[in-house]
Amino acid sequence: MNATFKPNVVAEAGADSGGLLSVRDLSVSVPVAAGNVLIVDHVSFDLKKAERVALVGESGSGKSVLARAIMRLNDSYRINGRILLEEEDLTAKSEAHMRRVRGRRIGMVFQDAMTALDPIQPIGKQVMETLIIHGTPKRQARERAIAVLKELGVRDAAQRMNAAVHEFSGGMRQRVVIAMALIADPALLIADEPTTALDTRVQMQVLDLLDDISERRRLSVMLITHDMGVVASFADRVLVMYSGRIVEDAPVGRLFSAPLHPYSRSLLEAVPRIDHVVDRLPAVPGTPLPPILRPAGCAFHPRCALATDICRDIVPALRTLADSRRVACHHADTGREA
Repeated sequence: MNATFKPNVVAEAGADSGGLLSVRDLSVSVPVAAGNVLIVDHVSFDLKKAERVALVGESGSGKSVLARAIMRLNDSYRINGRILLEEEDLTAKSEAHMRRVRGRRIGMVFQDAMTALDPIQPIGKQVMETLIIHGTPKRQARERAIAVLKELGVRDAAQRMNAAVHEFSGGMRQRVVIAMALIADPALLIADEPTTALDTRVQMQVLDLLDDISERRRLSVMLITHDMGVVASFADRVLVMYSGRIVEDAPVGRLFSAPLHPYSRSLLEAVPRIDHVVDRLPAVPGTPLPPILRPAGCAFHPRCALATDICRDIVPALRTLADSRRVACHHADTGREA
C-alpha cells in the first residue's frame, strides 16, 4: 500500500479538541518463569475527542499489550501508572466497573476476524452480546444490531442475523467485528491490526469504513498497526513504539516528511513509494530483542547508526520540542539534519 498522506479535515478544523484518554507513566509487566518482564515501559500520551492516533512499531514492541492494559483485559498484567478516561482513573476501578466501561465507553476491534468470532454462534447473537450484557432488552438489542450492520454495509442485515460465521467473507467478518465494537456507541475505538489477513482491496474498504464511521460519529480511534501506508491514509497523529517505549509522537504529516527518531526514519524508508523507484527496499537493520533482553540505555542503540556511548548508557527522555512533537533520542537534532 502506498503511503499517501490524507489529513483528517475534521481534526484540522479543531472542532472538538477536548481530552478523552490520558495515559500517564504506564508500565505493564507480565509474569514468566524467571519473574516479571516489563513489556510496556513508562508510556504517556493523550488522545483527544474525535482524534485518530496510530500506534506503530514492529511485532513485539508492546502495542497490543498497551491496548489490552487500557481495557484492563488481562488479569495477569501488573499495571502501574494511570489510565484516565475523561479524568476517571481506570486503574483504580473494580472488574465489575470495567465491565460497564468495555463496550459502552471503549470498544475494541481485535486482531484477525477469523479468530475474533465464535464459529458456533450466529452472527446476530455475537453482535447483540454487548448490549445484552449491559441490560438492553433483546428486542431492542436486535433492532440496534441490524441498524449497525446496515451502517457498516452488510446487505440484508435482518436476514443475515442468523447466518453462521463461515457464510461471511473475510471483509464481511471484519465488518461484523467492527459492529460488535460499535454497537454500544463508545467514545473510543481501539482497532488492533484491523486489516490483518485481508487483501489490499478489502483493506482499503475496511479503512474507508473506519474513516467514514469515525467522522460521522465523531469517534476517537487508536489504530494499532505496523503498516505505514495504513497510517498515512488514516491517522491524524502517530505514536512510534519500540521495545515498550514511545520513541516519537508527531502529527502524521510531519512524521512522514521529517521523522526525527532513527527508528521512525528506518520504518519509513522501508515503505514502497510510487514516486521513488529502487531496486531493493532497505530494511530496518538488525532484529528487535525480546523485552527480557532489553539492553541498557536506548533500546534501539544496537540497531542504530547514530548510537554513541550516551545511547548505550542512558535511556533518552521523551522530550517535547518547540513544535509540540515528542522524541526520545539523544541525537534528535542530528537525526533532523540527516
